[in-house]
Amino acid sequence: MRLTGVSPESGWTGLSVRTTLPNPSTRPGLRLPGRVTLRAGPDDVPVRRLRLGLVSQVEPDDPGAPRRLVQFHQVTIAGAFVVPAGRRRAVDFAVPLPWETPVTIFGGVPLMSLRMGLRTEASLDVDLEQGALVPIFVHPLPTQQHVLAALDTLGFSMRQAGLVDGRLPGVEQALPLHQRLGWWVAPLYAGPITELEVIFVANSAGLEVLLWADRRLSLAGVTHQSISRFRVWHAGADRLDWVAVVDGWLRHAINRHAAAASHAHWSARITESAHVSRRPDQPVRPGYGLGGTAGGAGIGGGGGGGDGT
Repeated sequence: MRLTGVSPESGWTGLSVRTTLPNPSTRPGLRLPGRVTLRAGPDDVPVRRLRLGLVSQVEPDDPGAPRRLVQFHQVTIAGAFVVPAGRRRAVDFAVPLPWETPVTIFGGVPLMSLRMGLRTEASLDVDLEQGALVPIFVHPLPTQQHVLAALDTLGFSMRQAGLVDGRLPGVEQALPLHQRLGWWVAPLYAGPITELEVIFVANSAGLEVLLWADRRLSLAGVTHQSISRFRVWHAGADRLDWVAVVDGWLRHAINRHAAAASHAHWSARITESAHVSRRPDQPVRPGYGLGGTAGGAGIGGGGGGGDGT
């Protein structure tokens, strides 16, 4: 797929900006290649710099405020140059995406309403920047994909996906926002919690997974939240039994959650695993939904993995 974003011509300079991506599908940590082509009008156009930015809709801290379009990461790909009158100037790029870049696609399907674009800005003077926006599709890292597939296998159902403005306290982050994936809890884990939010914070070495457990009893006016953090390395991730790993994380998180709310009559402990570890009968095909069924073909082989904190 080849996608192109084209800006309208500037009434002041006649400059147009075209951004082309040979392949708009990518992953966090990879380089996104493309080309920016600038075409001048009847006069020479001096460009101060050429910059690319990742843009998406972000939820503000105030839950009552509307979502807003935010450019959360930017990279300069060219310094000062001149586009001669009536001529074109092409600038090739291969921009590295941050490891924390939010995921927008899983199993070939967009995650709810999440959308992301690459904006091109040609700075012409202090007050004028020419921009074009082209969509990109961010697929999960293998470790992220394993976690998402395991949640689906265990019976969780995604209910929302969004980006939240601001950093998480106590978590080392590079970007000024974080992604939250909300799930309805699978029947096996229902009771102690009713909702689960998953937050990924990745770097070049591994993945930190935050499980945000929530129990809401609206009629009784009772609510309780707790957060558990887990880490796993990218190296060797394909050798893990991910259904067993994620089930262990969930049981640990839910037991901590229930212990913290032991005063409530709905507290409970989960003492049995949802999955008997065994090697899969056959690999899960790429693009085959979100995984198999509980007790069926798992993701990867072997057992263990992931350390809770």
